[in-house]
Amino acid sequence: MEAIATGAAANISSETAKGIFHEAKRHIRYVVFYQRYVKNFEDKLQRLIDKRSSVQQDIVVAERNVQKIKADVQGWCDRVDKVIAEDKHKVDDLQVKANKCFFGFCPNIKCRHKLSRKAEEDAATFDELIKECQFSSVGYHDLPQPILDTDFEVFQSRERVFNDIMESLKDSTVSMVGVYGMPGVGKTSLVREVHRKFQEAKLFNSVVRVTVSQTPDIQKIRDQIAESLGLRIEEKSTVVRASRLRERLIQEKNQGVLIILDDIWKKLDLEEVGIPFRSQHKGCKILLTSRNENVLINEMGATKTFPLGHLEDKEAWEFFKKMSGDSFERDKELQSTAIEVAKRCAGLPLAIATVARALQKKSLFVWKEALRQLQRPYSKNPSEISAEVYSAIELSINHLWGEDLKQVFLLCSLLRRNTRVEDLLRYAIGLGLIEGVDTLEEGRDALLTMMSNLKASCLLLDSNTNDECFDVHDLTYIVAKSMASKDSHVFSLKKDDVMMDWPNEESMKMCNKICLEYPTLNSLPDQLNCPQLSLFLLFSKDLSLKSDDFFKKATKLKVLALARMQFSSLPSSIRLLTSLSTLCLDHCKLGDNITIIGELKSLEILSLLKSDIRFLPKEIGQLVKLKLLDVSRCAKLKTISDGVLSSLSRLEELYMGGTSIQWGESSATLADLHALSHLSTLEVQIPDAKAAPHDFFNELQKLKRYKIFIGVEWAWEWFRSYQYSRTLKLRLNSGMDDLDVTTRNKI
Repeated sequence: MEAIATGAAANISSETAKGIFHEAKRHIRYVVFYQRYVKNFEDKLQRLIDKRSSVQQDIVVAERNVQKIKADVQGWCDRVDKVIAEDKHKVDDLQVKANKCFFGFCPNIKCRHKLSRKAEEDAATFDELIKECQFSSVGYHDLPQPILDTDFEVFQSRERVFNDIMESLKDSTVSMVGVYGMPGVGKTSLVREVHRKFQEAKLFNSVVRVTVSQTPDIQKIRDQIAESLGLRIEEKSTVVRASRLRERLIQEKNQGVLIILDDIWKKLDLEEVGIPFRSQHKGCKILLTSRNENVLINEMGATKTFPLGHLEDKEAWEFFKKMSGDSFERDKELQSTAIEVAKRCAGLPLAIATVARALQKKSLFVWKEALRQLQRPYSKNPSEISAEVYSAIELSINHLWGEDLKQVFLLCSLLRRNTRVEDLLRYAIGLGLIEGVDTLEEGRDALLTMMSNLKASCLLLDSNTNDECFDVHDLTYIVAKSMASKDSHVFSLKKDDVMMDWPNEESMKMCNKICLEYPTLNSLPDQLNCPQLSLFLLFSKDLSLKSDDFFKKATKLKVLALARMQFSSLPSSIRLLTSLSTLCLDHCKLGDNITIIGELKSLEILSLLKSDIRFLPKEIGQLVKLKLLDVSRCAKLKTISDGVLSSLSRLEELYMGGTSIQWGESSATLADLHALSHLSTLEVQIPDAKAAPHDFFNELQKLKRYKIFIGVEWAWEWFRSYQYSRTLKLRLNSGMDDLDVTTRNKI
């Protein structure tokens, strides 16, 4: 037994000795090989610094795309910055001390030992931080913050209505509230202010406002609500999409969601949209506006409704003075005339604002003539509005400064909602409404200036749904459409309009503009017998132009826009349109039968956006006056005939994003763009970086706007808007050697 104990003790002593030996050896290595530990520290530190720089580059890109940085990414960056700053400083201090001799006779063993241990510990920390850096993405898009109106006009007569609406929406027993009143009375302005107040007070988790309009688009309404809530719905089925939105809204159990549905004309099926509106569900409240109280109560089931009436005389006059910007006290005759003018605006804020803005800073004789016009009885105004309101808005339109501004406004009214400003530009230039400009860029600036003046005159509005579009108030639209029909012989139909027969032959012969945006038509005539026609817009998913003679009697056309049409071939009579300046065949099924377009020698703007063309023929090169070519999002477009681009010597803007063009492979080359001395705007996608000539990026310096994506995985990016006018993105699988070295240094 004693022998066993002695053996065990010997083993323990042996293991202890080994442990002591290894520990001593480790400490000796700290002293002897301290430079090795420092070298490992420096290598790991550099790797961490490189990783931190790479993450910072991703952060910069994310912030430029208006993304917020994820909390774990920001936390990692903060820890890394702190560790790098502190540990490097400490190691540097220890290294200085370790390199000094102990009293001038031998190395400073204690400092070397401490330096090695510190370097080893910090290197391990660096390793851990590098391993933690496994971020799939560094940023995210936060919920979109609505742009809230801060210029709400407070009228004493509406203050009680406003407060009652606010209190009703706070009441747990009230689920749906409605506001009604005639057009132009200020319903939209009021609910915008409700939106702003609740958004600031955070009494609801979310506040969403959507315009419904006379022809509601259920899918668009649903998508707008989902987007405002940060909900991404991937499914295509309308039933499933509604179910996803319903599930998301039901999640809001506490403060819930306030949904504002503006401009309800008839019953809207909330369940079809995806709004869970049942008495047992308290998470979702709804605020409606309508012209008709019966729609709110009988068709929508509003719990409470509030009328919004005309302004009282005193506050109408005060509002009129504010909008006109004039002080009338100095001229009593002008003041008395202005008071009478204000009264003729029938207490409607819209009419008051438009008339006051139209007459501001005008002479007394102008005010007197305006009053005479407003007092004149009108028998031809549309039945939807009163004679007083019609006269007031007509006066505002007629007082627009310059005939060109008036014609641009009437064109805006004809197109109305959901029209892109860029499309308006293409139509306006084609019609010759923007004079005194030499380039498209100058035309765009002039048009934006006109639109700014129209908004200042309260005749044009910003779109509620899209920053790239504009809107026109219902009242203004009614008057402008009536005026255009009388003065310019305009024929216009919108979605949900049903037309059994075309107007009679005499009416068509007088017609100057035709705008048909997705109406219900039985058929199209064999010939468009409109010798005075300058503008023809036809958007339809069902119709096609079957007659080759369709344009035979419309040879004065300047603008032709056909959208979502199907063609076996374009009508041969299109070659007779020798005055045509703008041709838009967006979203059309054209096949490859577009060679006839090359005969339209006066063409300045050609848009084939999102059409199904696969080939851009050599005949397009004959359009020597062309200033704008848009083939963006033509996903099937692979080939452009050699010499086409270089032949378009006057081209200023070229849009080719989202195409499948194989540059240089039996197609045009990017070098062809060098011949375009007037080119100022370019959007292009280049799958292979080697297709770019060595001086391609030098040429970019001459452009004022460009969006260039290099790589094969960028297609989805073309659906996004960019804040900057110059965007260059690279995604190279084979490395930066694909680009010329001198080029890389300039990017």
